[in-house]
Amino acid sequence: MIIDMNYWSKVFRKILILLFSIIGIYLAFKLAVFYIPFLIAFIISLLIEPIIRFCMKHFKWKRRTSAIIVFIVVLSLLVGLLTWGIFALISESSNLLGGLNGYVEKISKQFTNITSQIDFSKIKVPNEIVEIMQSSGRELLSAIADWVKNALTHFLNLLTSLPAIGIYTVISVLALYFICTDKIYMIDQLEHHFPEMWVKKLTKHIREITKSLGCLLKAEAILVIVSFVICLIGLCIFKWIGLNVQFPLIAALGIAFVDALPIFGSATVMIPWAIIAACDGNLTLGISLIILLAIMGIVRQFLEPRVVSGQIGIHPIFTLIAMYTGFRFIGVFGLLIGPIILIILKNIFGNMIDKGFAKSIFDREI
Repeated sequence: MIIDMNYWSKVFRKILILLFSIIGIYLAFKLAVFYIPFLIAFIISLLIEPIIRFCMKHFKWKRRTSAIIVFIVVLSLLVGLLTWGIFALISESSNLLGGLNGYVEKISKQFTNITSQIDFSKIKVPNEIVEIMQSSGRELLSAIADWVKNALTHFLNLLTSLPAIGIYTVISVLALYFICTDKIYMIDQLEHHFPEMWVKKLTKHIREITKSLGCLLKAEAILVIVSFVICLIGLCIFKWIGLNVQFPLIAALGIAFVDALPIFGSATVMIPWAIIAACDGNLTLGISLIILLAIMGIVRQFLEPRVVSGQIGIHPIFTLIAMYTGFRFIGVFGLLIGPIILIILKNIFGNMIDKGFAKSIFDREI
């Protein structure tokens, strides 16, 4: 039997490229977490770059002058928002942590009351099964409460660790300043220290990924931020008029996080919340939450066609698999990171996927 070494060398090379790409993306995310202050500075610099260019074009300022003015304005806004946000989150997290057991007990009683009102004899469910269902529900609530308690404890420890936050903040601010003012110099240095072929290929891939992934993430970030602001304003109004919304900022952040997840949306949280509030006798809050959800949906439907240029072209089942895989490897934030990695892989191996993934590797005709 004659072995076609040329064919198998091509197959081996394609498999190596695939493996190195996956390893490279994994290491990139690991390094991004390790250098999180620089990543934050880089993301903010991308967001404010259009403002810097606008000032350069319309006011005829030099890049350094435009960058410094925009940097000062943006930094002032961020410091104000972060200061308010940190103090509000510490206050709400502490109150929620202190009254968590009471909330769990209240929900558990409500769950028991609802199940006790159902006549299981008509559907011939044994009493043992009913007791197991009630016991499982209480255990589930207890497990959720423990998870929330641990998450809030870690979150409070993070917020109150002032030396670490101070170091991260200072490094992020300095990195943002240097990226904004010396962007051209940094690009020149990269081109000077790396081979020209590397720079060309890296620039090509970065542009393609930025075009397909960056624009989409930027558009989704705009939509999520708008939804978060509307939700936060609405929940704060509900709190001020006495509708028993005690933690508007934490609730708005949770809703925004779920809204950022592919497939899911703010309705995943707000509709159950409205139903629970209505069953608890607070019908006004339930109706108000549905109205707030409708307003968020209308605004999103109005903005989405204008800020989202296209869809990612991935079936929801693969997005769901990516979310689950990210959750298993990373945790809760893997629900966000998993689909991002999927989009990057789709961009890098788009041609192979279009031809048929296994076929493009092993078919002799390709």
